[in-house]
Amino acid sequence: MPAVVSSVVQGSIADELEIEEGDILLSIDGEKLLDMIDYRFLCKNEFITIEIQKKNGEIEEIELEKDFDEDLGIVFECAVFDRVKPCLNNCIFCFVAQQPKGLRKTLYIKDDDYRLSYLQGTYITTTNLSESDKERISRLHLGPFYISVHTTNPDLRVKMLRNPNAGKIMDNLRWFKENEIPFHTQIVLCPGYNDGKELRRTLEDLSSLGEAVLSIAIVPVGVTQFRQSELKTVNALIAKETIEIASNYPKACCSDEFFLLAGQDIPSADYYGNFSQLDDGVGSLRTLMDDFDTFELPDRLEKKLAIAFACSVAAESAFKYISSKLNRIKNLYTSVHPVKSTYWGKNITVAGLITSEDLINAIININADYIIVPSIMLKPYSDLFLDGNSLEYVINKTGKNIFVAENNYSVCEVIDLINEHV
Repeated sequence: MPAVVSSVVQGSIADELEIEEGDILLSIDGEKLLDMIDYRFLCKNEFITIEIQKKNGEIEEIELEKDFDEDLGIVFECAVFDRVKPCLNNCIFCFVAQQPKGLRKTLYIKDDDYRLSYLQGTYITTTNLSESDKERISRLHLGPFYISVHTTNPDLRVKMLRNPNAGKIMDNLRWFKENEIPFHTQIVLCPGYNDGKELRRTLEDLSSLGEAVLSIAIVPVGVTQFRQSELKTVNALIAKETIEIASNYPKACCSDEFFLLAGQDIPSADYYGNFSQLDDGVGSLRTLMDDFDTFELPDRLEKKLAIAFACSVAAESAFKYISSKLNRIKNLYTSVHPVKSTYWGKNITVAGLITSEDLINAIININADYIIVPSIMLKPYSDLFLDGNSLEYVINKTGKNIFVAENNYSVCEVIDLINEHV
Protein backbone atom coordinates (compact mmCIF):
# COMPACT_ATOMS: atom_id res chain seq x y z
CA MET A 1 0.00 0.00 0.00
CA PRO A 2 1.21 3.59 -0.57
CA ALA A 3 2.44 5.90 2.18
CA VAL A 4 -1.05 6.80 3.39
CA VAL A 5 -1.21 9.29 6.27
CA SER A 6 -3.04 7.88 9.29
CA SER A 7 -2.63 10.96 11.48
CA VAL A 8 -0.24 13.83 12.18
CA VAL A 9 1.43 14.89 15.41
CA GLN A 10 -0.08 18.07 16.81
CA GLY A 11 2.29 21.03 16.45
CA SER A 12 4.56 19.17 14.03
CA ILE A 13 5.76 20.25 10.58
CA ALA A 14 3.06 18.11 8.99
CA ASP A 15 0.43 19.80 11.15
CA GLU A 16 1.65 23.25 10.10
CA LEU A 17 1.56 22.15 6.44
CA GLU A 18 -2.06 21.01 6.94
CA ILE A 19 -1.26 17.44 5.93
CA GLU A 20 -4.31 15.35 6.79
CA GLU A 21 -5.44 11.80 7.33
CA GLY A 22 -5.88 10.13 3.94
CA ASP A 23 -3.19 12.19 2.18
CA ILE A 24 -0.39 10.23 0.51
CA LEU A 25 3.33 11.03 0.71
CA LEU A 26 4.54 10.35 -2.84
CA SER A 27 8.22 11.24 -2.57
CA ILE A 28 10.97 13.04 -0.69
CA ASP A 29 13.54 14.85 -2.83
CA GLY A 30 12.20 13.00 -5.85
CA GLU A 31 12.76 9.58 -4.24
CA LYS A 32 9.77 7.26 -3.98
CA LEU A 33 9.45 5.56 -0.61
CA LEU A 34 9.36 1.80 -0.14
CA ASP A 35 8.94 1.88 3.62
CA MET A 36 9.54 3.73 6.87
CA ILE A 37 13.26 3.02 6.53
CA ASP A 38 13.37 5.20 3.41
CA TYR A 39 11.21 7.81 5.11
CA ARG A 40 13.51 8.11 8.12
CA PHE A 41 16.66 8.17 5.98
CA LEU A 42 15.38 10.77 3.50
CA CYS A 43 14.06 13.02 6.28
CA LYS A 44 17.54 13.42 7.72
CA ASN A 45 18.33 16.69 5.98
CA GLU A 46 17.92 20.39 6.64
CA PHE A 47 16.35 21.11 3.26
CA ILE A 48 13.89 18.67 1.67
CA THR A 49 11.17 18.72 -0.96
CA ILE A 50 8.11 16.56 -0.34
CA GLU A 51 5.41 15.60 -2.80
CA ILE A 52 1.93 15.11 -1.30
CA GLN A 53 -1.19 13.80 -2.99
CA LYS A 54 -4.20 15.29 -1.23
CA LYS A 55 -7.41 13.37 -0.64
CA ASN A 56 -9.05 15.22 -3.52
CA GLY A 57 -6.35 13.98 -5.92
CA GLU A 58 -4.41 17.24 -6.17
CA ILE A 59 -0.62 16.96 -5.93
CA GLU A 60 1.39 19.51 -3.97
CA GLU A 61 5.17 19.94 -4.00
CA ILE A 62 6.46 21.58 -0.82
CA GLU A 63 9.99 22.81 -0.11
CA LEU A 64 10.82 23.15 3.56
CA GLU A 65 13.65 23.87 5.94
CA LYS A 66 13.99 22.05 9.25
CA ASP A 67 16.49 20.70 11.77
CA PHE A 68 18.58 17.81 10.42
CA ASP A 69 17.03 15.13 12.67
CA GLU A 70 13.57 16.71 12.94
CA ASP A 71 10.74 14.38 11.94
CA LEU A 72 7.83 15.63 9.86
CA GLY A 73 5.33 14.28 12.40
CA ILE A 74 3.49 11.95 10.02
CA VAL A 75 1.99 8.70 11.27
CA PHE A 76 1.41 6.21 8.46
CA GLU A 77 -1.19 3.48 8.12
CA CYS A 78 1.53 0.88 7.54
CA ALA A 79 5.29 0.70 7.99
CA VAL A 80 5.86 -0.55 4.44
CA PHE A 81 4.60 1.25 1.34
CA ASP A 82 5.03 -1.35 -1.38
CA ARG A 83 4.12 -4.91 -0.42
CA VAL A 84 4.72 -6.85 2.75
CA LYS A 85 7.07 -9.76 2.08
CA PRO A 86 4.90 -12.83 2.69
CA CYS A 87 5.85 -15.90 4.69
CA LEU A 88 6.72 -18.76 2.34
CA ASN A 89 6.81 -21.38 5.09
CA ASN A 90 4.14 -23.81 6.22
CA CYS A 91 5.30 -24.33 9.80
CA ILE A 92 3.87 -27.28 11.69
CA PHE A 93 3.10 -24.92 14.60
CA CYS A 94 1.84 -21.91 12.59
CA PHE A 95 -0.83 -20.11 14.61
CA VAL A 96 -2.36 -18.44 11.56
CA ALA A 97 -3.07 -21.86 10.07
CA GLN A 98 -5.04 -22.96 13.14
CA GLN A 99 -7.52 -20.09 13.20
CA PRO A 100 -11.17 -20.46 12.25
CA LYS A 101 -12.87 -18.30 9.66
CA GLY A 102 -14.64 -15.08 10.56
CA LEU A 103 -11.91 -13.21 12.46
CA ARG A 104 -10.37 -9.86 11.47
CA LYS A 105 -8.75 -10.07 8.02
CA THR A 106 -5.39 -8.89 9.32
CA LEU A 107 -5.14 -12.00 11.52
CA TYR A 108 -4.73 -14.19 8.44
CA ILE A 109 -1.73 -12.28 7.08
CA LYS A 110 1.51 -14.25 7.24
CA ASP A 111 4.41 -11.82 6.93
CA ASP A 112 8.10 -12.61 6.95
CA ASP A 113 9.44 -9.14 6.23
CA TYR A 114 12.85 -8.06 7.49
CA ARG A 115 11.71 -4.44 7.44
CA LEU A 116 8.92 -5.10 9.93
CA SER A 117 11.39 -7.01 12.08
CA TYR A 118 13.71 -4.00 12.16
CA LEU A 119 10.95 -1.40 12.54
CA GLN A 120 8.45 -3.18 14.78
CA GLY A 121 10.20 -6.19 16.32
CA THR A 122 8.29 -8.89 14.44
CA TYR A 123 10.01 -12.21 13.85
CA ILE A 124 11.47 -13.40 10.55
CA THR A 125 12.69 -16.85 9.53
CA THR A 126 15.19 -15.62 6.85
CA THR A 127 13.88 -18.23 4.36
CA ASN A 128 12.82 -15.47 1.93
CA LEU A 129 15.79 -13.16 2.54
CA SER A 130 17.15 -12.26 -0.91
CA GLU A 131 20.62 -11.03 -1.87
CA SER A 132 19.18 -7.56 -2.52
CA ASP A 133 17.65 -7.61 0.96
CA LYS A 134 21.03 -8.48 2.44
CA GLU A 135 22.74 -5.76 0.39
CA ARG A 136 20.34 -3.14 1.75
CA ILE A 137 20.64 -4.38 5.34
CA SER A 138 24.42 -4.25 5.10
CA ARG A 139 24.55 -0.90 3.31
CA LEU A 140 22.24 0.84 5.79
CA HIS A 141 23.59 -1.24 8.67
CA LEU A 142 20.09 -2.04 9.90
CA GLY A 143 19.45 -3.93 13.11
CA PRO A 144 18.85 -5.46 15.48
CA PHE A 145 16.51 -8.08 14.00
CA TYR A 146 14.27 -10.67 15.61
CA ILE A 147 14.77 -14.12 14.09
CA SER A 148 12.66 -17.25 14.57
CA VAL A 149 15.27 -19.99 14.68
CA HIS A 150 13.42 -22.89 16.35
CA THR A 151 16.25 -25.28 15.53
CA THR A 152 19.68 -25.10 13.91
CA ASN A 153 19.51 -28.72 12.71
CA PRO A 154 19.10 -28.20 8.92
CA ASP A 155 17.02 -31.31 8.26
CA LEU A 156 14.79 -30.75 11.29
CA ARG A 157 14.23 -27.10 10.42
CA VAL A 158 13.19 -28.04 6.88
CA LYS A 159 10.76 -30.53 8.44
CA MET A 160 9.35 -28.04 10.95
CA LEU A 161 9.05 -25.08 8.56
CA ARG A 162 8.21 -27.28 5.57
CA ASN A 163 10.44 -25.16 3.34
CA PRO A 164 13.63 -26.43 1.61
CA ASN A 165 15.32 -23.05 2.24
CA ALA A 166 14.86 -23.40 6.00
CA GLY A 167 18.02 -25.50 6.38
CA LYS A 168 20.28 -22.50 5.66
CA ILE A 169 19.63 -20.86 9.02
CA MET A 170 23.19 -21.03 10.36
CA ASP A 171 24.58 -19.69 7.06
CA ASN A 172 22.22 -16.72 7.34
CA LEU A 173 23.03 -16.12 11.00
CA ARG A 174 26.75 -16.22 10.23
CA TRP A 175 26.14 -13.63 7.50
CA PHE A 176 24.53 -11.33 10.08
CA LYS A 177 27.51 -11.84 12.38
CA GLU A 178 30.07 -11.20 9.65
CA ASN A 179 28.30 -7.96 8.73
CA GLU A 180 28.10 -6.89 12.39
CA ILE A 181 24.29 -6.97 12.39
CA PRO A 182 23.03 -8.01 15.86
CA PHE A 183 19.89 -10.09 16.32
CA HIS A 184 17.55 -11.57 18.91
CA THR A 185 16.44 -15.17 18.45
CA GLN A 186 13.32 -17.16 19.26
CA ILE A 187 12.67 -20.88 19.71
CA VAL A 188 9.07 -22.13 19.68
CA LEU A 189 9.42 -25.37 21.60
CA CYS A 190 7.45 -28.25 20.06
CA PRO A 191 7.66 -31.44 22.15
CA GLY A 192 8.95 -34.36 20.12
CA TYR A 193 10.64 -32.09 17.60
CA ASN A 194 13.08 -29.47 18.91
CA ASP A 195 13.14 -30.13 22.65
CA GLY A 196 15.65 -32.10 24.74
CA LYS A 197 18.78 -33.04 22.79
CA GLU A 198 17.81 -30.89 19.80
CA LEU A 199 17.33 -27.85 22.05
CA ARG A 200 20.83 -28.36 23.45
CA ARG A 201 22.25 -28.47 19.92
CA THR A 202 20.43 -25.26 18.96
CA LEU A 203 21.63 -23.42 22.06
CA GLU A 204 25.20 -24.59 21.46
CA ASP A 205 25.10 -23.38 17.85
CA LEU A 206 23.63 -20.01 18.81
CA SER A 207 26.18 -19.58 21.59
CA SER A 208 28.97 -20.13 19.04
CA LEU A 209 27.91 -16.90 17.28
CA GLY A 210 29.06 -14.83 20.22
CA GLU A 211 28.05 -11.19 20.65
CA ALA A 212 25.96 -11.15 17.47
CA VAL A 213 23.26 -13.01 19.40
CA LEU A 214 21.66 -10.52 21.78
CA SER A 215 19.14 -12.88 23.38
CA ILE A 216 17.49 -16.29 23.03
CA ALA A 217 13.80 -16.60 23.95
CA ILE A 218 12.23 -20.02 24.37
CA VAL A 219 8.42 -20.09 24.22
CA PRO A 220 6.00 -23.05 24.32
CA VAL A 221 4.02 -23.93 21.20
CA GLY A 222 0.43 -22.71 21.25
CA VAL A 223 -2.13 -25.31 20.23
CA THR A 224 -5.76 -24.32 19.69
CA GLN A 225 -8.78 -26.59 19.42
CA PHE A 226 -8.94 -25.74 15.71
CA ARG A 227 -5.64 -27.48 14.90
CA GLN A 228 -6.21 -30.44 12.61
CA SER A 229 -2.79 -32.09 12.80
CA GLU A 230 -1.46 -33.72 15.95
CA LEU A 231 0.94 -31.57 17.95
CA LYS A 232 1.85 -32.08 21.61
CA THR A 233 1.77 -29.26 24.13
CA VAL A 234 4.42 -28.54 26.76
CA ASN A 235 3.65 -30.34 30.03
CA ALA A 236 5.19 -29.94 33.47
CA LEU A 237 7.94 -32.49 32.84
CA ILE A 238 9.04 -30.92 29.55
CA ALA A 239 8.81 -27.43 31.08
CA LYS A 240 11.18 -28.44 33.92
CA GLU A 241 13.59 -30.08 31.48
CA THR A 242 13.60 -27.00 29.22
CA ILE A 243 14.26 -24.65 32.14
CA GLU A 244 17.17 -26.86 33.23
CA ILE A 245 18.70 -26.99 29.74
CA ALA A 246 18.34 -23.24 29.21
CA SER A 247 19.99 -22.52 32.57
CA ASN A 248 23.35 -23.58 31.08
CA TYR A 249 23.27 -20.80 28.49
CA PRO A 250 23.45 -17.20 29.82
CA LYS A 251 21.59 -15.60 26.90
CA ALA A 252 18.72 -18.11 26.93
CA CYS A 253 15.52 -17.27 28.81
CA CYS A 254 12.37 -19.32 29.04
CA SER A 255 9.06 -17.47 28.82
CA ASP A 256 7.01 -17.08 31.98
CA GLU A 257 4.66 -19.84 30.90
CA PHE A 258 7.38 -22.48 31.33
CA PHE A 259 7.71 -21.63 35.02
CA LEU A 260 3.95 -21.68 35.50
CA LEU A 261 3.72 -25.07 33.80
CA ALA A 262 6.59 -26.39 35.90
CA GLY A 263 4.98 -25.16 39.11
CA GLN A 264 7.97 -22.92 39.84
CA ASP A 265 8.18 -19.32 41.00
CA ILE A 266 8.75 -16.61 38.40
CA PRO A 267 12.50 -15.83 38.47
CA SER A 268 13.95 -12.57 39.73
CA ALA A 269 14.73 -9.72 37.36
CA ASP A 270 18.37 -10.83 37.10
CA TYR A 271 17.31 -13.88 35.10
CA TYR A 272 15.86 -11.78 32.28
CA GLY A 273 18.81 -9.45 31.70
CA ASN A 274 17.52 -6.36 29.93
CA PHE A 275 14.05 -7.85 29.25
CA SER A 276 14.69 -7.69 25.50
CA GLN A 277 11.81 -9.99 24.52
CA LEU A 278 8.98 -8.86 26.78
CA ASP A 279 6.45 -9.00 23.95
CA ASP A 280 7.12 -12.73 23.75
CA GLY A 281 6.12 -13.19 27.37
CA VAL A 282 9.70 -13.43 28.60
CA GLY A 283 9.72 -11.59 31.91
CA SER A 284 6.40 -9.77 31.60
CA LEU A 285 5.04 -11.14 34.90
CA ARG A 286 8.25 -10.28 36.75
CA THR A 287 8.14 -6.76 35.31
CA LEU A 288 4.51 -6.40 36.38
CA MET A 289 5.19 -7.45 39.99
CA ASP A 290 8.40 -5.45 40.33
CA ASP A 291 6.80 -2.31 38.90
CA PHE A 292 3.99 -2.66 41.41
CA ASP A 293 6.44 -2.90 44.29
CA THR A 294 7.96 0.49 43.39
CA PHE A 295 4.75 2.35 44.28
CA GLU A 296 3.89 3.69 47.71
CA LEU A 297 0.36 2.64 48.57
CA PRO A 298 -2.08 4.63 50.71
CA ASP A 299 -3.17 3.23 54.07
CA ARG A 300 -6.85 3.77 53.45
CA LEU A 301 -9.48 5.16 51.09
CA GLU A 302 -12.18 7.62 52.07
CA LYS A 303 -14.90 5.48 50.54
CA LYS A 304 -15.21 1.81 49.72
CA LEU A 305 -13.87 0.84 46.32
CA ALA A 306 -14.04 -2.54 44.60
CA ILE A 307 -11.72 -3.35 41.71
CA ALA A 308 -11.70 -6.59 39.70
CA PHE A 309 -8.79 -7.64 37.49
CA ALA A 310 -9.91 -9.58 34.40
CA CYS A 311 -6.63 -11.16 33.40
CA SER A 312 -5.30 -14.04 31.36
CA VAL A 313 -4.92 -17.46 32.93
CA ALA A 314 -1.15 -17.12 32.51
CA ALA A 315 -1.09 -13.87 34.52
CA GLU A 316 -3.30 -15.09 37.39
CA SER A 317 -0.45 -15.67 39.86
CA ALA A 318 1.01 -12.20 39.31
CA PHE A 319 -2.32 -10.52 39.86
CA LYS A 320 -3.02 -12.53 42.98
CA TYR A 321 0.31 -11.21 44.28
CA ILE A 322 -0.76 -7.63 43.47
CA SER A 323 -4.28 -8.13 44.78
CA SER A 324 -3.07 -9.49 48.12
CA LYS A 325 -1.06 -6.31 48.72
CA LEU A 326 -3.79 -3.95 47.54
CA ASN A 327 -6.26 -5.56 49.89
CA ARG A 328 -4.20 -4.30 52.83
CA ILE A 329 -5.55 -0.84 52.03
CA LYS A 330 -8.58 -0.09 54.18
CA ASN A 331 -11.83 0.25 52.18
CA LEU A 332 -10.24 -1.21 49.02
CA TYR A 333 -11.38 -4.61 47.81
CA THR A 334 -9.71 -6.26 44.83
CA SER A 335 -10.26 -9.62 43.18
CA VAL A 336 -8.68 -11.57 40.33
CA HIS A 337 -10.70 -13.24 37.59
CA PRO A 338 -8.76 -15.22 34.97
CA VAL A 339 -10.53 -15.35 31.62
CA LYS A 340 -10.63 -18.90 30.29
CA SER A 341 -10.52 -19.34 26.54
CA THR A 342 -13.50 -21.40 25.46
CA TYR A 343 -13.02 -20.00 21.96
CA TRP A 344 -9.46 -21.22 21.34
CA GLY A 345 -9.39 -24.03 23.86
CA LYS A 346 -7.84 -24.60 27.29
CA ASN A 347 -4.25 -24.60 25.98
CA ILE A 348 -4.40 -20.90 25.07
CA THR A 349 -3.79 -18.82 28.19
CA VAL A 350 -2.55 -15.39 27.03
CA ALA A 351 -4.44 -12.09 27.18
CA GLY A 352 -3.82 -11.15 23.56
CA LEU A 353 -6.07 -13.96 22.33
CA ILE A 354 -9.07 -13.37 24.58
CA THR A 355 -12.32 -12.80 22.67
CA SER A 356 -15.18 -10.52 23.66
CA GLU A 357 -17.51 -13.43 24.43
CA ASP A 358 -14.97 -15.10 26.72
CA LEU A 359 -14.49 -11.79 28.54
CA ILE A 360 -18.25 -11.38 28.90
CA ASN A 361 -18.59 -14.86 30.40
CA ALA A 362 -15.81 -14.11 32.88
CA ILE A 363 -17.11 -10.76 34.17
CA ILE A 364 -20.89 -10.97 33.81
CA ASN A 365 -21.41 -11.90 37.47
CA ILE A 366 -18.67 -9.75 38.97
CA ASN A 367 -19.78 -7.01 41.35
CA ALA A 368 -17.16 -4.25 41.30
CA ASP A 369 -16.87 -0.51 40.74
CA TYR A 370 -14.27 -1.07 38.04
CA ILE A 371 -13.27 -4.07 36.00
CA ILE A 372 -9.75 -3.61 34.69
CA VAL A 373 -8.70 -5.24 31.42
CA PRO A 374 -5.39 -4.92 29.53
CA SER A 375 -5.26 -3.07 26.24
CA ILE A 376 -3.57 -6.08 24.63
CA MET A 377 -7.03 -7.70 24.48
CA LEU A 378 -7.96 -5.08 21.89
CA LYS A 379 -6.71 -4.42 18.40
CA PRO A 380 -4.00 -1.71 18.48
CA TYR A 381 -5.43 1.80 18.18
CA SER A 382 -9.02 0.54 18.23
CA ASP A 383 -11.63 -0.92 20.57
CA LEU A 384 -12.14 -4.20 18.71
CA PHE A 385 -11.55 -7.69 20.08
CA LEU A 386 -10.26 -10.63 18.04
CA ASP A 387 -13.78 -11.72 17.13
CA GLY A 388 -14.62 -8.26 15.74
CA ASN A 389 -16.87 -7.15 18.60
CA SER A 390 -16.19 -3.79 20.22
CA LEU A 391 -15.54 -2.76 23.81
CA GLU A 392 -18.89 -0.97 23.72
CA TYR A 393 -20.50 -4.31 22.83
CA VAL A 394 -19.01 -5.90 25.97
CA ILE A 395 -20.11 -2.95 28.13
CA ASN A 396 -23.66 -3.14 26.77
CA LYS A 397 -23.82 -6.90 27.28
CA THR A 398 -22.53 -6.79 30.85
CA GLY A 399 -23.45 -3.34 32.14
CA LYS A 400 -20.02 -3.15 33.75
CA ASN A 401 -17.73 -0.16 34.19
CA ILE A 402 -14.67 -1.35 32.28
CA PHE A 403 -11.33 0.42 32.70
CA VAL A 404 -8.80 -0.34 29.95
CA ALA A 405 -5.21 -0.10 31.12
CA GLU A 406 -3.70 1.43 27.99
CA ASN A 407 -0.22 0.08 28.56
CA ASN A 408 -1.54 -3.46 28.94
CA TYR A 409 -1.63 -3.83 32.73
CA SER A 410 -0.02 -0.52 33.62
CA VAL A 411 0.43 -0.58 37.36
CA CYS A 412 0.77 3.19 37.32
CA GLU A 413 -2.71 3.62 35.84
CA VAL A 414 -4.24 1.30 38.43
CA ILE A 415 -2.52 3.14 41.30
CA ASP A 416 -3.71 6.47 39.86
CA LEU A 417 -7.24 5.11 39.80
CA ILE A 418 -6.96 4.09 43.45
CA ASN A 419 -5.42 7.41 44.50
CA GLU A 420 -8.44 9.24 43.08
CA HIS A 421 -10.39 7.72 45.97
CA VAL A 422 -7.91 8.54 48.72
